[in-house]
Amino acid sequence: MQDLEQAIRERAYHLWSADGRQEGNAEAHWLAAQREVLASSLGILGNVPPTPRAPKKSAKTPSKKVRAA
Repeated sequence: MQDLEQAIRERAYHLWSADGRQEGNAEAHWLAAQREVLASSLGILGNVPPTPRAPKKSAKTPSKKVRAA
């Protein structure tokens, strides 16, 4: 877990540096870094084949018949 936080911290620092090192956007840089790091982690996990799931049952609704007048 510390590795994940460290990766986010480093990415946030790089984003802050790229943004001109302006104060006041720490939360925005942290959240952007968090999204990037987690998306990257999930992308790596995305190479794992999915586990099979049971097929979904569809709920059929009875159709209403319309009479011609």
